[in-house]
Amino acid sequence: MSLPSSLLTSLPEQLALDQERPFEAIRLQSPLKGPRLIITAAVHGNETCGTFAIERLIKEFEQGARKLKRGAVTFVPVTNPKAYRLQRRNGDRNLNRRLIPTEQPVQYEDYIANWLCPLLAEHDGLLDLHSFQSGDQAFALFGPKNNQDTLEPFAHAEIEEALVQRLGCSRFVYGWLDTYAKGIDRRAAEVRAGRFNAKDVDVDTRYGIGTTEYMRSTGGWSITLECGQHDDIGGREVAYQAILNTLTYLGLIEGPQPVPATDFQVLGLYDVYDRFDLNDTFARVWKSFDPVAKGEIIGTRADGTVLRAEQDCFIVFPNIKSQPGQEWFYLARAGGRLGR
Repeated sequence: MSLPSSLLTSLPEQLALDQERPFEAIRLQSPLKGPRLIITAAVHGNETCGTFAIERLIKEFEQGARKLKRGAVTFVPVTNPKAYRLQRRNGDRNLNRRLIPTEQPVQYEDYIANWLCPLLAEHDGLLDLHSFQSGDQAFALFGPKNNQDTLEPFAHAEIEEALVQRLGCSRFVYGWLDTYAKGIDRRAAEVRAGRFNAKDVDVDTRYGIGTTEYMRSTGGWSITLECGQHDDIGGREVAYQAILNTLTYLGLIEGPQPVPATDFQVLGLYDVYDRFDLNDTFARVWKSFDPVAKGEIIGTRADGTVLRAEQDCFIVFPNIKSQPGQEWFYLARAGGRLGR
């Protein structure tokens, strides 16, 4: 019996998809009720520390060194197989932007989203493991306060704030989606002013939705852990320990309860600047979380406009590779959450 044409891809598209390893999720399910946790890695294909950590944990479960005592845990060691095969951040586009199911997938990441989003929705919480281009230590991103706003309504701030302090790192960042929405408003204004063509840039706030934001939209909680620089194998141990701490904190495996961090830094993202031109340049080689003094020059636009810090702050995610109409850098300030 032949399949309906609506279920078939075109032959060239099918052949391209056949090159990739299949989407894979390894699920352990206890007969006893408990939290349902999903752990993802390699959402960006060159960020593999979580992949190594997950594979290590799976072997321990298979060999009997670890035992699931209740609930369920799902491991996704390679979330983006194409980007992973190519050893680069993206396959066709950034999977961690505009992560929503689509009836008519076009790019490879659309197919991932159609598989991944329903999988995320089956769980109570997500630990998403990443690495970064520049910086000096691991950090974790958590979500908003409990709220009923339209942008990111949320009801699980307590568990995110408790868990983020028990991952094993000491730097915590919040404020992603509302800061991104602020940047989208600014970008849309640039489109209206004629700086960018609307078809060439993203002006939809849904573009800021990645794995953690989608998870919260389904009623769950989620944490992103940036385990270290891409090529630092020490990030594998950071990822491994964070998984163990999460599993034990949730009561999914036996083990000593992780001790919450006491000496930590909390930063709230509050602004983002797009790059306008490839000749926009930074004043120096910035790394994420470098402090910036009030009045200090951050960068200079191609037209000579100087960008200075309006207050003491920290630069986050500076990207010398960003393209015009994309995020160039974020700014964060200290405190505001977790009692700081």
